[in-house]
Amino acid sequence: MSLHQYIRDIQDFPKEGIIFKDITPLLSSPEGTNECLALLINSLKGKKIDKVVGVESRGFFFATLLAHELNVGFVPVRKPKKLPFTTISASYKLEYGTDTLEIHTDAIKKGDRVLIHDDVLASGGTAQAVCELVDKLGGEIVQCNFLMELSYLNGRAKLGNHEIFAAMTYGADDKLHVADMKS
Repeated sequence: MSLHQYIRDIQDFPKEGIIFKDITPLLSSPEGTNECLALLINSLKGKKIDKVVGVESRGFFFATLLAHELNVGFVPVRKPKKLPFTTISASYKLEYGTDTLEIHTDAIKKGDRVLIHDDVLASGGTAQAVCELVDKLGGEIVQCNFLMELSYLNGRAKLGNHEIFAAMTYGADDKLHVADMKS
């Protein structure tokens, strides 16, 4: 089975010139979801995790599954004014401006070993902001993991020395590499 078969390309979404990688076929397939979850979990062998941080909104889907599978807490990172308790925030650059993410101040305790999960690693700004939030709260980032990476956008460069794992990696030629279960 190939995870790629569950990713649908949508031309010119959300704007002209963009090819959007739609994960809804993956989410609607129990087989695809199980295969992807197994790859993500396999990348964590031998690692102790205390919390899984999921990034709004598509990162929530697998982050909650990962937290459940690892038997640890799930922590949502959301856009401003979406979380009901006291928060801290981090801003990051977009190609057309800036955006901000927030996390509850009590979500991560000093020394917590944290897995950060989002659906895609593209230019890296979102993941970098989430790393900043986890660092501010005293968490130790064990891994940043993603369903897919668009390697040609060089998002890894913004994540410093953090370990990164992607179940699927798309290159500039849109060629796909699916992670091996043995890695």
